[in-house]
Amino acid sequence: MKLQTALIGLLALTLAGCGGSPRRDSGPSKVPAGLTELPDPVPREEPRSRYGNPKSYEVCTRDVRTYCGKPFHVMSSADGYREAGGASWYGEKFHGRPTSSQEPFDMYQLTAAHKTLPLPTYVRVTHQGNGRSVIVRVNDRGPFHPGRIIDLSYAAAARLGMVAEGQAQVLVEALGAGTPPPPAAPTPQARFLEAGVFDDPVTAIHLREELAELGLLDVEIRSNASGSLHRVLVGPFTSAAQLTAAQQRLQTAYFPARAVLQ
Repeated sequence: MKLQTALIGLLALTLAGCGGSPRRDSGPSKVPAGLTELPDPVPREEPRSRYGNPKSYEVCTRDVRTYCGKPFHVMSSADGYREAGGASWYGEKFHGRPTSSQEPFDMYQLTAAHKTLPLPTYVRVTHQGNGRSVIVRVNDRGPFHPGRIIDLSYAAAARLGMVAEGQAQVLVEALGAGTPPPPAAPTPQARFLEAGVFDDPVTAIHLREELAELGLLDVEIRSNASGSLHRVLVGPFTSAAQLTAAQQRLQTAYFPARAVLQ
């Protein structure tokens, strides 16, 4: 245990300065395609990591004097853990280096660091500013900065939309084995058909009248604030089937129209 305690202390010192902001650590200048669509890891039963789980450990460095002489006690269980606080992220500076569990840190995977949760633990992190959430596997220790409760990988931060800011207020909840990922946010469905956009309001009125002759009574003209553009919209439709049927009817009558939200 003494050897393990020394090891976790060494790794904690290594990571003590991580997870501040993009000025301290960094990722790609542009989020790689598909990274924000990574599927959430599915929580499963795993044995405790051989490394990173001492009963307690201490962190004391030149940058993190706040915690000198204050041991962190690793939880015996993550059951019922739920806490709100600050989140930060870490990326390129630590990519490929060993985590406290001795697994290589991969900034493109959905992982995180926590000071006292057992390694590994699965948690759901919810951004309290925008409502986005992500499930991550905690396999590292940190962040060792006052006010922060979790340090997210670059990929997890990208999912939450907090890469640019560097930090965010979040809710962290431990998950049991088999917990399903949160449902995906519903994709907004188109409700209107845009039959034309004109700079001449008279032309827009003529089109509206022609569409009315087809029996499409829900036709309106929407002009922009300056009055320079006039959109002819059909709808709103209450279902995708109704919209598709109306679109096919317009196409048959040689009135091409595209589906739009509003």
